[in-house]
Amino acid sequence: MHHPGTVRIVEVGPRDGLQNESTVVPVEVKVSLIEALADAGLMTIEAGSFVSPKWVPQMAGTAEVLARLRRRPGVSYPVLVPNLKGLEAAIESGVTEVAIFAAASETFSQRNINRSISESLERLRAVSESALAHGMKVRGYVSCVLGCPFEGEIASGAVVRVAENLYAMGCYEISLGDTIGVGTPLKTQHLLEAVSARVPTSALAVHFHDTWGQALANILASLDLGVSVVDSSVSGLGGCPYAPGATGNVATEDVLYMLQGMGIHTGVDLEKVAAAGRMISHHLGREPASKAALALSSRSCPP
Repeated sequence: MHHPGTVRIVEVGPRDGLQNESTVVPVEVKVSLIEALADAGLMTIEAGSFVSPKWVPQMAGTAEVLARLRRRPGVSYPVLVPNLKGLEAAIESGVTEVAIFAAASETFSQRNINRSISESLERLRAVSESALAHGMKVRGYVSCVLGCPFEGEIASGAVVRVAENLYAMGCYEISLGDTIGVGTPLKTQHLLEAVSARVPTSALAVHFHDTWGQALANILASLDLGVSVVDSSVSGLGGCPYAPGATGNVATEDVLYMLQGMGIHTGVDLEKVAAAGRMISHHLGREPASKAALALSSRSCPP
C-alpha cells in the first residue's frame, strides 16, 4: 500500500454541491463561502458554472460571484462550461481554469444534454481548443463511471474511451465521477486499473458520492493505487440525505479527517473548513451532512 504523501483536494461545494440544493443561495453568501474555503487552505475551489439559468437556476449569479470574489494568489477558481457560449462568458469573467464534462453512459448523455457521447465529445473538443488557445487550464469530468441511473452497470471500456478522449483534447486532469454513488472499493480499483492503462494516474482525480455510504472506502481504494487528487464538497453540500434525488457528495471534512489520520498532507485546516460548512448549512437551514463536522461541533474531549 503506497499512499501518496500529499493529496490535493478539489472543493466542489460551491458548484456541484450548491447546484443540487433547492434553496437559492444569494451571491454574497456564495462569495463568503468561497473566500472562507480559500482561507482554510483549499487551493482549488469550483466557483460556479456558466450554464443556462433555465436548467440550473442556482448558478445564475456566477459572473457576479467571480466579479466580487477576492481571489487569493495561487488559488484556482475553476468554473464548469458546457459549450462555447458558456466558455465566452467564462473568458469575459477572467476565468483561468474551466471544467468540461461528458458521461460514460449513452442514456445519461442523451437525457442530460440530448446528445450521444460521440456528439458530446465533438462539442467539447471545440470548447477545449478554444479554452487552451486563451491560455486556460481545462479539467475534464467523466460522469456515471461506476453506474448509471438508467443503465445500471457501466462497462469500464466506455469510461476509458471518454477519459482518453478528454485527455487527448488537452485536459490536464480527468476527474472520474461516481455520480450515483453506487461504486464499491474493488470495482473502483478495477476501473482505475483500466483507465490508468491509457491515462497516466498522475492525471486522474476521483469524485465519489456517498449515496450508499461507500465514498471514503472508495477514496482509500483509489489512494492505494496512487491517485492523489480527490474532489469533495464542504459539509456534504448537494447531498442532503433527506432530499429526494439527493446525490450525496462526499463531505470535505470527512475526507480531511481520514487523510489527516493517515499522515497525508493536504495543507487544509479541517476546523476552518468545518466552520465554513456550518455557515452554509445554517444558511440552508439544516445540520451539516458531514460526520466529522458534527463530531467536531459536539466534542467535549479532544480526539
